[in-house]
Amino acid sequence: MSVEKMLHERSSGQCELCKSETDLSLYEVPPHSDGTVDDTLLICGKCSRQLNKKEETDSAHWQCLNESMWSEVPAVQVVSWRMLNRLRNESWATEALDMMYLDDKNLAWAKATGDHENSTQVQLHRDSNGNLLENGDNVVLIKTLDVKGSTISAKLGTVVKGIRLVPDNHEQIEGKVDGQTIVILTKYLRKG
Repeated sequence: MSVEKMLHERSSGQCELCKSETDLSLYEVPPHSDGTVDDTLLICGKCSRQLNKKEETDSAHWQCLNESMWSEVPAVQVVSWRMLNRLRNESWATEALDMMYLDDKNLAWAKATGDHENSTQVQLHRDSNGNLLENGDNVVLIKTLDVKGSTISAKLGTVVKGIRLVPDNHEQIEGKVDGQTIVILTKYLRKG
C-alpha cells in the first residue's frame, strides 16, 4: 500500500491538522523525513501554504491545533508544537503549549529545524502598492532603471511579462527586458 493511501486511511481522508477534506497533499515533516508514514502528514492546501510561509498566517485557522495537538501521531504532534510556537503571541496558543507534552525524542525532532523560534510574519513578494506577486505575473516598471553590467536601460512603463519570484529575497523578481533576464526590485514595479 502506498504512503498516500495509508495516510488517507489514517486520517479518514481529512487534513490531519484542521480536518479539511479538500485540496489534500502529502507534507514530509522536516528535517529528517524519509517519506514514510511515520514522518509524513496529509494536510490541506491552506495548512501547507501557511506552514511553508507562502501565505499570511491566519490565527483563527490554527485554532484547530487545540484538538490536533492531542493526536497520537508523533508527526502531527511535532507540527502542532511548531505552529503553536509560531503563534505564541496569541493567548490561546500559549495556553495550548502549556498543556502540551512531547516526549524527549519528539521534542528534539520539533526543535531540530529551529522553526519554533520563528514568528508568524511572512515575507511575501509585493509590488510598490502592496499587491501580492506570483510567478508568471505581468508587471509594469514605475521608474526608469539602469541595468547593471549592461548598456540597456529599462524604461518607465515597460511591461515585464511572466516574472519569476526570487525564492530567498522577497524584494526581488526576475524578468526579461529587451530579451535579457534581469533582477528587478519589487519597489520599482506594480502589478500589471
